[in-house]
Amino acid sequence: MARTASDILVDVLVDWGVDTVFGIPGDGINGIMEALRTRKDEIRFVQVRHEEAAAFAACGYAKFTGRLGVCLATSGPGGLHLLNGLYDAKLDHQPVLAITGLQFHDLVGTYTQQDVELDKVFQDVALYNQRIMGAAHVHNITTLACRTALAHRGVAHITIPVDLQDQPAGDDLRAPRNVKGHNTSLFAPELPVPSEEQVKRAVGILDAGQRIVILAGQGALKATDQLERLADRLGAVIVKALLGKAAVPDDSPFTTGQVGLLGTAPSQEALETCDTLLIAGSTFPYIEYYPKPGQARAIQIDIDAARIGLRYPVEAGLVGDCRVALDILLERAAPHPDRSFLETAQAGKAGWLRLMEERGTRPDLPMKPQVVAWELGKRLTDTAIVACDSGTIATWWARQIPARRGQMHSLSGNLATMAPGLPYAIAAQLAHPDRQVVAYVGDGGFSMLMADFATAVKYGLPIKVVINNNRSLGQIKWEQMVFLGNPEYGCDLHPIDFARVAEACGGKGFTITDPKDCGAALDAALAHPGPVVVDCIVDGNEPPMPPKVQAKQALHLTEALARGTPDALKIAATVFRNRAREII
Repeated sequence: MARTASDILVDVLVDWGVDTVFGIPGDGINGIMEALRTRKDEIRFVQVRHEEAAAFAACGYAKFTGRLGVCLATSGPGGLHLLNGLYDAKLDHQPVLAITGLQFHDLVGTYTQQDVELDKVFQDVALYNQRIMGAAHVHNITTLACRTALAHRGVAHITIPVDLQDQPAGDDLRAPRNVKGHNTSLFAPELPVPSEEQVKRAVGILDAGQRIVILAGQGALKATDQLERLADRLGAVIVKALLGKAAVPDDSPFTTGQVGLLGTAPSQEALETCDTLLIAGSTFPYIEYYPKPGQARAIQIDIDAARIGLRYPVEAGLVGDCRVALDILLERAAPHPDRSFLETAQAGKAGWLRLMEERGTRPDLPMKPQVVAWELGKRLTDTAIVACDSGTIATWWARQIPARRGQMHSLSGNLATMAPGLPYAIAAQLAHPDRQVVAYVGDGGFSMLMADFATAVKYGLPIKVVINNNRSLGQIKWEQMVFLGNPEYGCDLHPIDFARVAEACGGKGFTITDPKDCGAALDAALAHPGPVVVDCIVDGNEPPMPPKVQAKQALHLTEALARGTPDALKIAATVFRNRAREII
């Protein structure tokens, strides 16, 4: 049979090293599905239960491999369902290619069924976004889509009418100027090296600094050794953005952990008292947690020149890969013998860790959410991959689950969307079949895409899904009270027996209600050879307290309780008991 446009599309994907495509079949992509079927020994199609899960999985695949993630959806609603996961990839700078179908090429724009011009819909989310016009167009467009997504670490989208997917490929279809072979498939870009002028500026700033903080983000995930060596040389403190959680292990003597609303008190204190800030691969978005402008002299390392100075005024901008730039600074920066700033931070960290242990070992009923995170963190292997979700769950993940050297951790960073934890875990287990993979999620996020637990069962993926089930949209609940002083409203969730859901899907389910049973139940779940859901029923009145409570936040919480928040007395009692314990 003659080769088709879809065959060429799959050829290009294989040439670019794509081995996995996440999606759902549909009549708008029948030609592509047939091409995937005939090449199934080279490229696997992973069927999910919702296109949003396909896009999240493609983003997770990119995060946990550094390679191109690919998702596929049919015309109309199928393509529209991809958008949330694609925005997750866009905002976290992950290389993802979305492929969608269109209606028959001569019916587009005629109000036919599912007549959605997806290339127009995707104009904002995709940095490369094209409609394929025929078989002779496929190679050029697909090649550019793959190259652009990888080169610029973002989303590319191509869409192709369903009838053109089966169009026979032949040289006679080519335009005269479309010379065969003119578009090279592969590329191997060299990492940019910062300019000598900016390096000299950066070294001068570091040499003059006395209280240096390094803010590490996801751009520094592969620069662990360089970060620690530079911190040692400078007597610096490393603080971490959420996406940079695994950049430095939490047992490193140089880090005080996360920053921001979900961060640690010693990290915040280091930022508040530093005189020099080195931002390594991060554009951490919460500007209010940076040093006040003018307090610290700043240097920023980023692969994208447009992001230099985005969050904080900098005097030196090193455009390049973090590992390369940090190696250069290590060679040139003078050693700092004064360790007093680092030692102060280390003392603060020791006190913070004692507090986290106290919170993570409480015997209270209902079970505290910190207990689940604490017990899980102790049981993760050195090469575990942890996919977190958005909500209060992210607070417990950030504080109670330590990142160890060799582990990978991620969540939806800048979009902070609910629901990616499960699809991320599925992608991680497919990419790394020999590693322990855990999705650490809330009941709100998990229930949005929980049908995809059946995907893990179908493909024999031994992921472990640990659910902090507080039976509410917890983050929204606390934001309503603490940010605005409004009573909680609309956040209660009807209970779901997630262990029974897991069993109904063909997996294994556990339920934990008592902290004294938590460790043993997690041991059993982690030892089970197949996919597991662990439904942990936790206290919905346990607040995710910021590292430092502001007077305005305390006032708003008091107002919310006084104005009729459900369980106001229980919440007040919980907050009072927690604070009393910490003071004692």
